[in-house]
Amino acid sequence: MNQNISKPQKSYEKQVRAGSLSPTSRLNAQESFFVDNSPPENIDEIIAGTQKFIQNNLANSRKIALITSGGTTVPLEKNTVRFIDNFSVGTRGAISAEYFIKNGYSVIFFHRKHSLQPFNRKYTKPQNGILDFLCVEPNNNISVKPAYKISFITDVECFNNAISDSRLFMPTFISLTDYLFGLRAISELLQKMNKNVIAYLASAVSDFYIPADKLAEHKIQSSDGQLTLVLIQVPKFLGNLANEWMPQAFLETDESILESKAIRSLDNYGHHAVIANMLHTRKEVVWIISNKDRKSNEIRLTPKQLSENFEIEELIIQYLISLHNRFLSEN
Repeated sequence: MNQNISKPQKSYEKQVRAGSLSPTSRLNAQESFFVDNSPPENIDEIIAGTQKFIQNNLANSRKIALITSGGTTVPLEKNTVRFIDNFSVGTRGAISAEYFIKNGYSVIFFHRKHSLQPFNRKYTKPQNGILDFLCVEPNNNISVKPAYKISFITDVECFNNAISDSRLFMPTFISLTDYLFGLRAISELLQKMNKNVIAYLASAVSDFYIPADKLAEHKIQSSDGQLTLVLIQVPKFLGNLANEWMPQAFLETDESILESKAIRSLDNYGHHAVIANMLHTRKEVVWIISNKDRKSNEIRLTPKQLSENFEIEELIIQYLISLHNRFLSEN
């Protein structure tokens, strides 16, 4: 799909890729994104659900964790058939949501549709579907296999209790545009929580996208021959989240970056902490860098913990909650 792009557009794309836009231009790029793209069909549902969730939890004096989880798609057509995706299935976000709930937080779990969910995650993986955990008894009743029964019952109880007590709300997104519209709407509503909210951004968000006015209307035809795609960099919204959408919240991001880049991210956007990890060892070791201390705090599982399938997210959430409590006491 060859795209005819005017020289000013090419110049703008080059500036965005190089990161050379002025602060005013960056602001315009961020504002323009919401003007040029349409909100998702479920945005009213997200807003109404978030408002009700906040109201219920304010009444019960609970803290809220906003967790984003799973990858975002980049459509290649307006009537989407093809899209660019990534491999994220939302493992860290789903596990982290469970530990926030177990530590007394209520959770808005803003996740990719059909990605892993808290308490459901063990039973929806491709290698272990729900049927792998069940068996048929001689009387034709369905039961949980003995090896999984305790875990299964615990997860069902935790999930049902979290939903019935209004401690878990799970709105969804699919595309990059869905994600950003939803994140902005939820974050602005959460301003009512003041400092009693922690934003834990664990989604794998696309770095590049095709602007709405450059998308093909219908399915790209293979008969057209060679396909050429022109992607531009997604405007950086982390600063908006930290300074405008949810300025009083404790904001943490989970990124596959090294310590030096994590500190640079803190400098650029003003959030409170970054979880840095290497892609292939993210389940074994992470480093948390806080904006206050500016030093790397390593969380590494021991060989014994690894052999017992200990989840590193339990330690991550414990540490982040300690940072949030310190943030609350100092502000």
